[in-house]
Amino acid sequence: MSKDIAPTSAGLGLRRSLLPELQEMPEGAVDFLECAPDNWIGVGGHFGACLDELSSRIPLSCHGLSLSLAGPEPLDMQLLTRTREFLDRHKVTLYSEHLSYCSDDGHLYDLMPVPFTEEAIKHVAGRIRQAQDVLGRRIAVENISYYAAPYQALSEIEFVTAVLEEADCDLLLDVNNLFVNACNHGYSARDFLGRLPAGRIVSFHVAGHHDEAPDLKVDTHGATVKEGVWSLLAMAYQRFGVRPTLLERDFNFPPLPELLREMGRIKTLQRAVTQDG
Repeated sequence: MSKDIAPTSAGLGLRRSLLPELQEMPEGAVDFLECAPDNWIGVGGHFGACLDELSSRIPLSCHGLSLSLAGPEPLDMQLLTRTREFLDRHKVTLYSEHLSYCSDDGHLYDLMPVPFTEEAIKHVAGRIRQAQDVLGRRIAVENISYYAAPYQALSEIEFVTAVLEEADCDLLLDVNNLFVNACNHGYSARDFLGRLPAGRIVSFHVAGHHDEAPDLKVDTHGATVKEGVWSLLAMAYQRFGVRPTLLERDFNFPPLPELLREMGRIKTLQRAVTQDG
């Protein structure tokens, strides 16, 4: 039996350093947890038992790191097969990956931006369709933050929407990445939202970033969410309706009660939209 994640859901990232606190948190404190299957496939012992226990009572979403959907090398079929087994085992219904690449004759350990070209659209979309066939489910691709932009024959929004259409896949909209990119590359986040296909958006992420300069934001996932990102999330809810939303935090963890309070702001914004509707 699958564990569907309701649209009005707020979740936290499942990180190993948080495991003891996550296991002790009150029932219903979070609606779902998200993990990177790449970091958990084949993990047994204490950590594997903790994951099994949590996923037995809390719905799990998964966010991949290593498929390298836009990469030049052939897709890693072993990783895809093992990922499908992991998703099936934990009854995961929401799976996402990055609209980027992270390998070229070996892992690059970073999410690399893709040229915004017609050729890249065909290349990436074909690989997404291939991955969806092996996984036996739809993928939601995530818009990434980027700083050095490769060749751009198209705008970012034109590229993203074309990939979604060509691949027939979904979108995980990272609101913080949109906020950061809009600042760094000088476009309107509001206009970007206005051109996204609502029917393909299945979830949202919010996270913290660092203000390096007025015109330079750095996506860190190591700080609290900025007010501008919260405002952009509220705008996205108003336009698209609520979707499952994850608070991402990868390091500089505060005590879990503080994280839960910050996650509670997601629920507050979701209620404001659903009650108005």
